Amino acid sequence: MDIKDFVVPLAELRHTCDPAEFPFKTTDELKPREEVIGQARAVSAIEFGLSIKNHGYNIFVSGIPGTGRNTIVKSIVKRISLGRPAPEDWCYINNFKDPDRPLSVKLGPGKGRELQRDMEKFIELMLGEIPKVFESKEYEEQKTRVQEELERAKEVLFEDTGRTTKELGFQLTVTRTGIVKVPLFKGKPLQSEDLERLSAEQRLEMDDREKKVDTEIRDFLSKARQLDKEARERIHELNRKVAHFAMGHQLDDLKEKYLANPRIPDYLSDVEEDILGNLKEFLGQTPELPFHIEGMDRASFLERYRVNVLVDNAATRGGPVVEEANPTYNNLVGRIERKMRLGVVFTNFMMIKTGSVLQANGGYLIMNALDVLRNPFSWDALKRIIKKNEVKIEDIGELYGIATAGIKPEPIPISLKIIMLGSPWLYYLLYYYDEDFRSIFKVKSDFDTQMGGTAEDKERYANFIGAMAVEEKLLPFSREAVAEVIDYAARLAEKKGKLSLRFSDISDIVREASFWAGRDGKRTVEAGHVDTALDEKVYRANLLEERIQELLTDGTIMVDVAGSVTGQVNGLSVYDLGDFSFGKPSRITARAYLGKAGVVDIEREAKLSGRIYNKGVLILSHYLGGTYAQDKALSLSASLAFEQSYGEVEGDSASTAELVAILSAITGVPLRQDLAITGSINQKGEVQPIGGVNEKIEGFFAVCKAKGLTGSQGVVIPKINVKNLMIRKEVLQAVKAGTFQVYAVSTVDDAVSILTGMNAGERRTDGAWPEGTFNFLVDKRLKEMAKKLKADEKGEKEKEPEKKKDENNDEVKTEK
Repeated sequence: MDIKDFVVPLAELRHTCDPAEFPFKTTDELKPREEVIGQARAVSAIEFGLSIKNHGYNIFVSGIPGTGRNTIVKSIVKRISLGRPAPEDWCYINNFKDPDRPLSVKLGPGKGRELQRDMEKFIELMLGEIPKVFESKEYEEQKTRVQEELERAKEVLFEDTGRTTKELGFQLTVTRTGIVKVPLFKGKPLQSEDLERLSAEQRLEMDDREKKVDTEIRDFLSKARQLDKEARERIHELNRKVAHFAMGHQLDDLKEKYLANPRIPDYLSDVEEDILGNLKEFLGQTPELPFHIEGMDRASFLERYRVNVLVDNAATRGGPVVEEANPTYNNLVGRIERKMRLGVVFTNFMMIKTGSVLQANGGYLIMNALDVLRNPFSWDALKRIIKKNEVKIEDIGELYGIATAGIKPEPIPISLKIIMLGSPWLYYLLYYYDEDFRSIFKVKSDFDTQMGGTAEDKERYANFIGAMAVEEKLLPFSREAVAEVIDYAARLAEKKGKLSLRFSDISDIVREASFWAGRDGKRTVEAGHVDTALDEKVYRANLLEERIQELLTDGTIMVDVAGSVTGQVNGLSVYDLGDFSFGKPSRITARAYLGKAGVVDIEREAKLSGRIYNKGVLILSHYLGGTYAQDKALSLSASLAFEQSYGEVEGDSASTAELVAILSAITGVPLRQDLAITGSINQKGEVQPIGGVNEKIEGFFAVCKAKGLTGSQGVVIPKINVKNLMIRKEVLQAVKAGTFQVYAVSTVDDAVSILTGMNAGERRTDGAWPEGTFNFLVDKRLKEMAKKLKADEKGEKEKEPEKKKDENNDEVKTEK
């Protein structure tokens, strides 16, 4: 077969978008359309997941970054959210019966903040009204009346007690130190000298009467205390009645206003009871502290009547859409803040803070899966929330059995859709290794990286560029510039008839092309500006490529681009730096000699090879055996090496080059050094497709250009990769000028024919190859090596000493 039969036609080397396909001159003529380009499958899955109401149908958006998944997801979610009602507000209020367990309250949109203001106004009003009613004339009169009645009752009681004690011979007198009893004699107070004149019987009688007086005094004091208690109760009841009068109608109005929520009227009744029990705080009768102590002042006391609004949906239109960029445990679930007081940490229900899950309650929460997994406790907390349909705000320590003194807020029920964005591998890892994942993320939205390249698809691309130019105030693009951008999209897709959906990269080129056009003082972006943007993008990133190119040019890295060498071939590899990738040639050498070691790969022996590379070497080893060892043993030892390679070699794209190098070493037929080859092989000798075909061609072209183009240089690629060709214009021009070529092969025999200039030859029915063909030489040489090795082994065996036994049955050695 003639080498020309393997030449790839010029038209197959690069996709070219014809500007004439577009009916406009510049993108200014286009009307922006809101549409999602090329992601029909992903959009359908998102819409399904957002619409179904059953539990567990949260969405995992799978796709690589740069495909527009974040922008698309947010636009769809926001559109659908507008059709949903605004969700309720959520608040925490004080639980007066158990302050450590605050109560959650659900109110209509905007009603939470309204309740908060109403309670603040109510308390402010009570701070003024309650002291007023207690300073009123009516209150003072009623209180005085109670006190006067008490005094009269105590006076009557004292008079009765005094008459009784007087009959017993004692007179009672009230002093500052208490009640003093004075004995009487003949109606007059008994003097000390009179006491001495009393007889023993009289003294004994007086003692008996004194005991009865003491009993009367104790009875009086008990009754007086009871009167004081009754008076205090009457005053307390009066205070409650007066305070209730001050706030009763206000509370009744609030109860009627929030009657729809049964928890609010009960809460307001508890507020009233607590105020009645703490009237001193409202009357200003508590002692002032000499200095301010956080949590012990009047303002801190009054916090118990406030309302903590966690979620306020007053301004929300439709369902809330929340994007959590930093999904820590506290940012997701919420947190309980604390303050220090005299070296002691304290908290209350007003220090409960909401998280993004509650903010999105009744709507949608968007997060990055990797960010969630990177934050400790967040993933487990999220799963609990989804499974239980409630948010429980608590300290992290509580989750793991670490007791912390604090409050335990009542859980809040939730209803929301969670949309997590992540890479495909992360989705599959979670699916297989997290038993809960498949039950809580039942919808997968898979974002593609490429779309069709029909005229309609190109029109969508043009509309995307036009809309972006309008939105970001860029210069309009001519249709020639649009065609260049589409050509770049085709290169990113690495397949003819396809366009890339990596819109982050496309958008960058659109912006940069507009910049270069503006710098040139143009009002429209032309094709040359797009080329400039692409060239500058490469220039900013290809420092390493230039340094390697310098080493190749000055001979430090040894690669020949002319002549022929036995057992040596130019392989091709790709360096991927993340933001930039480029190809470069590598010298692959092979040596063949007698032996039975088979193919010894130096990279593998030095542990500088990956598993896929090792697999490729094993495949070519068995191809050799299956092809050439049907009628003889494969008596061969061969070594393979990537010369001047000091890092790990991975991938099987050099296996065709390695096989050709070994065959060349076996036969002694030299290989062309002005060609480089890439492609993997299977056991049948078919050349399989590889990745990075454009970069590999361009990498070898750059070396040939630096060392001087001869017109015979080129690259051999797998025929299946022709559909992936989208080479740069510079290489295309060289091919067009006849100074560089691209060849496509389907089998190892095709590659041998190109690299050696010999016909590979096809095996005849008798199992032999035609004389004069390359495979005939391989077979002949392997037979010779097998024969030689067999003869050598026989000779060695003849030289081995025989072992005999003497009369003593001892072994003795004799030479043959």
